[in-house]
Amino acid sequence: MKEVTDTTFNHEVLAEKGMVVVDFWAPWCGPCLTSAPAFEAIAKDRPDIKFVKVNVDDCRDTPATYGVRGIPTFILFENGNVVDVHVGAVTKSMLQGLIAKAPKQ
Repeated sequence: MKEVTDTTFNHEVLAEKGMVVVDFWAPWCGPCLTSAPAFEAIAKDRPDIKFVKVNVDDCRDTPATYGVRGIPTFILFENGNVVDVHVGAVTKSMLQGLIAKAPKQ
């Protein structure tokens, strides 16, 4: 799974054409760890969508920019714009629902 940083976020997420799902997480976060298999499974199922992770311990600016106050937080971007946000642990079907909310290209 690709990790992005404060330095690479603009290039890897905001400049990306199409859909990007960002997982804001931390290695000590239990709900983050329980959500990781669903996130990774969806990433394998949907090669048409870019999936990236931001470790909030290593990156402070990007989470602050997007108002991330709890983790995990999943933010769906479409062509650099926020489409939807989910805070808390997720299942595969919950992530599929988040993705389904994106406008059709």
